[in-house]
Amino acid sequence: MSDEQVLRDLMAAGLDSLPGGGAEIFAERVRRKICHDKCGRDRWLAIHRLAHRLGMRSNVTMLYGHIETPAERVDHMMRARELQDETGGFQAFIPLAFHPDHNQMRKLPAPTASDTLRVHAVARLMCDNIPHVKAFWIATGVDIAQTSLWFGVDDLDGTVQEEKIYHMAGARTPEHLTTDEIKRLIARAGREPIERDTLYNVV
Repeated sequence: MSDEQVLRDLMAAGLDSLPGGGAEIFAERVRRKICHDKCGRDRWLAIHRLAHRLGMRSNVTMLYGHIETPAERVDHMMRARELQDETGGFQAFIPLAFHPDHNQMRKLPAPTASDTLRVHAVARLMCDNIPHVKAFWIATGVDIAQTSLWFGVDDLDGTVQEEKIYHMAGARTPEHLTTDEIKRLIARAGREPIERDTLYNVV
């Protein structure tokens, strides 16, 4: 089946959006070393371009804090920005902090709080055509995610019932937060909590 037929069949079965995982870093030098078993950058972008053309919204992630360079981070953001200029289909840019425990890159230091806040702030400036920048508190830690609301972030993700990937990699964050807990985090940061659905409609 073609990519288009797969997406059309999924849409017919009720799929409305794509989450954006697997983007990692678009630099092929890095992809060959950390995710050679995943599709390449051009295919990832082509699938999201196609999804946008078919009327689906999607997100774009960026895994940072491993072997990528600052220039490769900027390149990743610029490629997301360029596709957004073309299609307008991205809803959110989601930086994901690399956790080095329990994998083959465990000797690398984890991203610092300062680095995490810089990445989110630069993402907001570089990808100003993407409506939302999301802090994934399971990856950043709850306190840093809360602080990021003053560094360009406008979305905290999420209630999450059972998270496995980051906790298998050594994350020590809670495995879930209740809606009330997230509301308190946002309010204590001086922001207004607003509940949304997947497509960013206010609930």
